[in-house]
Amino acid sequence: MPLVHTYLGYDPVKFGSPNSAAPDLVSGAMEHLLAYGRPRRFTPEELANAIRLDPSQIKGLGPSLDALMAMLEERKRKLLETYETSAARNEAERRVEVRGDAMTPPPKWTKEFARARNDENIPALEKIWERLSKSGEESSDFAKELLRLVQDFGTRYEVEQLASRWVFTGRETMTPERAVEVKEELETIEKLLKQLREALKNAKPAIVDLEALSRFAGENDVENMRQLQRQVNELLRRMAEEQGLEDTPEGLRITPKAMRLYQSRLLEKIFGDLQASRSGRHEGRVVGDGAVELPSTRAYEFGDSPAHLDLPQSLINGMLREARDAGGARGPGPVRLRSDDFEVHRTKNVPKCATVVILDMSGSMRYGGQYVACKRMGLALDGLIRREYPGDRLDFIEMYTLAKRRTSAELATLMPKPVSIFDPFVRLRADMSDPTITEMDLPLHFTNIQRALRLARQLLVASDTPNRQIVLLTDGLPTAHFEEEQLLMLYPPDPRTEEATLREALACKRDGITLNLMLLPNWNQTEDDVRFAYRMAESTGGRVLFTAGKELDRFVVWDYVSRRRSVIG
Repeated sequence: MPLVHTYLGYDPVKFGSPNSAAPDLVSGAMEHLLAYGRPRRFTPEELANAIRLDPSQIKGLGPSLDALMAMLEERKRKLLETYETSAARNEAERRVEVRGDAMTPPPKWTKEFARARNDENIPALEKIWERLSKSGEESSDFAKELLRLVQDFGTRYEVEQLASRWVFTGRETMTPERAVEVKEELETIEKLLKQLREALKNAKPAIVDLEALSRFAGENDVENMRQLQRQVNELLRRMAEEQGLEDTPEGLRITPKAMRLYQSRLLEKIFGDLQASRSGRHEGRVVGDGAVELPSTRAYEFGDSPAHLDLPQSLINGMLREARDAGGARGPGPVRLRSDDFEVHRTKNVPKCATVVILDMSGSMRYGGQYVACKRMGLALDGLIRREYPGDRLDFIEMYTLAKRRTSAELATLMPKPVSIFDPFVRLRADMSDPTITEMDLPLHFTNIQRALRLARQLLVASDTPNRQIVLLTDGLPTAHFEEEQLLMLYPPDPRTEEATLREALACKRDGITLNLMLLPNWNQTEDDVRFAYRMAESTGGRVLFTAGKELDRFVVWDYVSRRRSVIG
């Protein structure tokens, strides 16, 4: 049997071509998590629709999908070649006319009923019956006949749909009831054919409705299809585990393995775009008196550190020189080294950089999905530094009415704060020295850039590197700030808040911290937002960068690499 399995190209337990790439289960789950802030449990049908498998991975398993499709097509052909629809249409029309003519509405309903009947307005007829029911007249002969008339109108409508949608070439007549049954059967057949074509094209047998299929296929074929669905679901479960997705009662859990995989795919896409833009990615080594030794060596120069001396090569150089000086093979004895014999290892500089990324999660960031782009950028930057600059430091701060340090593992679950105050003019003050006031007592949708910069400055001042920077992502002016222990929330933006924010930005400059402000577009952004961003950048010697949300991850990662080169150089 294993020989047969090998020959047919599948295994009943672990099937699929070993050369085919595994489908990407992580990206879909991560994008859902970024958009909604929490995972959820997917049904087998949703999972099947979200994932694309190689059709060769289910080839040879279960019943022949082509055979099932041929059986359904034959069933459809026989129905169309058996019946004709004119008799059913005439009978449905006759029933409507006869019942309507026989009805005698009460005087107060005569005009309204006549108008609804002549217009063939089924909703209007239903409203008449509802009003009869509310007035306690639902048991009257008129109310009962009205319901039957509505049903006759509905049957006539379905028979007309049947005649207009399919071309019947047979001669056997149908009653209106049989015509409705044939219509439902044809609709089910076409639905199943669509599902089977999709299953054949994208290896998605889980989307096939087995209950509907059992009406037309044999019991053995249906059971085989059910077995195929179980096998594909097992394959998806195994692939999810391999890619780091853990199925829990609360939903799919993103493990660190899945997070690293998603970050690597983000970087592949980002730098794939970089190659496509012909910018290239040529990060050369910076040679000098650094900390990391390279395999290559060079002649010693005055000032080189003896710690990098290549002693074996230096001894060989001395022995070769003495042999040349002696005109032949060197005799036994000590080697007398000269300065030109010494060789040292080449080294490269690996300076450290410390970066704090401030992510605006105020209420306005929910517009246009800006918060999703910010979180995706943070994950991409974290993946870049972990992979290529492990000596660098990266911290994240969530900014809203307050500011809070976040880990990279928490980024995906961050969400914009819900707007809880809709007044056009807001002036609020909270004494944060009062232990009875907690974060839950505050409206959290304001933007406190001052607090975020202060927290970022405290983190960076403690870093053991002079290369320190803040990347601030926001979409507008600050609307909250601290004065001592007093938290002020002011909208529209107030000059007091702007001044307090600028003072904190200047404190960053005094501590040697570069401020890079990424101003994201927003529907309510004004010239004042842009002017404030430039004032803050000019006063601190920083930069203002404008970028669309969809390009944010690529732009920031490229900029980090570019700045990193300039630091090394």
